[in-house]
Amino acid sequence: MLRRPRLSFLVVLIIGGAVATIAVWPQLVGIHRLPLVANVLSLRGVSAGALGVLALIVGAVAARRRTWGVSAALALALAAASLGNAGVLVVRGWGASAVEGDLTVVAWNAYGGGASPESVARLVRDTGADVVSLPETDAFAAAEIVGILAREGVSMRHDTVAAARGGETIPTSILISTALGAYARDASIASTPGLPSGVWRPVDGRGPTLVAAHPMPPLPRVMDQWDAGLRWIAEQCGDPDVIVAGDLNATVDHFAGLGARGGIIGGCRDAAAEVGAGAQGTWPVRLPLALAAPIDHVLVGAGWRAESFSVLDDFDGAGSDHRPIVATLTRR
Repeated sequence: MLRRPRLSFLVVLIIGGAVATIAVWPQLVGIHRLPLVANVLSLRGVSAGALGVLALIVGAVAARRRTWGVSAALALALAAASLGNAGVLVVRGWGASAVEGDLTVVAWNAYGGGASPESVARLVRDTGADVVSLPETDAFAAAEIVGILAREGVSMRHDTVAAARGGETIPTSILISTALGAYARDASIASTPGLPSGVWRPVDGRGPTLVAAHPMPPLPRVMDQWDAGLRWIAEQCGDPDVIVAGDLNATVDHFAGLGARGGIIGGCRDAAAEVGAGAQGTWPVRLPLALAAPIDHVLVGAGWRAESFSVLDDFDGAGSDHRPIVATLTRR
């Protein structure tokens, strides 16, 4: 017959192990898009660190008491959850060397004008961007950015989409190189609820469909709108020649269950995940890359392949709470 401390240890270890598994992979039981869970899941790096500290504290208590009871089992479960979250980030990777491609796509949430037009223009110039998705950037700022670039010999067009009636008064803009030809927004496609997203198609039909996306964040009162926004993105990803870029207010974990035809969300793949850079965090800038939430994305349809992906931390002092991202893509 098991002694009571040893029995307690085994019971807590089994229960703790199950909870640790769910903490690492809540998709397993379908709770990854529930309130609070969705928020915690965005910050795997922070979770790994916090759980690791708790494991050390509880483990120290167990060692001091020299018992193999509840404290020791709890310490092991916490350590497993910490290592599991860290392991997911290691597998997803923190970067890959820049590689040239057919198209360079940039996205940067400008924080409602917090990042100046001059900073955005510098980003476009430094990256050689062909397409720039700018959530929280109005038409006036977009026009100013294009004007700055024009004076530097970079020719781009801009367009802006506002939220649907009743939504937030925060526009989303897009910049498209004139070298890609003329583009027009598809007004037949409604925006994501709450915050604006748009779809732009080539006038001559020969270029990729471009989507500048900014669904609502996963906050308790707007979880339905957030979920609907992710499903809107999945719907746009039914086109194999689509490129989606923006602040998606979600990590690849939140996309679970929304993929189709080999894609992670609709038929799209995540550029960062594809090149082994999926752990690089973009928000908030006050956290280092390893701890921040990777919620800004470039997604590609089946007709495109990601060559490289980077999160740029040298713009951390530019006024936005997000880091810009840049992906190079090649047509298949």
